[in-house]
Amino acid sequence: MSTTGVTTEPRTTLRVFAEGQSREPLRELTDLASIAGELAEIGVRFERLEVAATLPPKADQATILAGYRGVLEHVARLGDYSTVDVSRIGKGVPDPAAARRKFFAEHRHSEDEVRYFVDGSAAFYLRLNEHVYQIVCTRGDLLSVPAGTRHWFDMGTRPEFTAIRWFKDSAGWVGHYTDDPIAERFPAYDR
Repeated sequence: MSTTGVTTEPRTTLRVFAEGQSREPLRELTDLASIAGELAEIGVRFERLEVAATLPPKADQATILAGYRGVLEHVARLGDYSTVDVSRIGKGVPDPAAARRKFFAEHRHSEDEVRYFVDGSAAFYLRLNEHVYQIVCTRGDLLSVPAGTRHWFDMGTRPEFTAIRWFKDSAGWVGHYTDDPIAERFPAYDR
């Protein structure tokens, strides 16, 4: 919320924190090329894919995937992903706190976590090289978190996003939790 009381749309942002200092970021970036460069240095792929798809608000998975065929083809060239689906959390989700809690604990996956934001926003937190990288992703952002990276995901207290997800094997998407409460020490994402 702005100081004028007018709600503003979230903006793609990267904040880098020292792992032991959760109050103030070491740096904050909003320039997409700078974000991509910073993340590339730690092996994380980030890019903005502008797609002109206009879909009905309640579009089903097949309609969304058809509307984003260009994104699907682009990601197919990046890796051997056998499964693709759509994850949608929106207004009116029965228990938003439970949906949020499910991913708001540090975990790892045995394969890359690849997400493209069709709509809305949420934040990924990556823990690498004694730093925590908070990436607020918005419409058009593609993020690929390498397998084994410690991370957590925060969709905020009023979650609203639609994302396309890719998998090599659906078993690779299962989170392996570290039981480290680090997520509780860093600024939460709230829309």
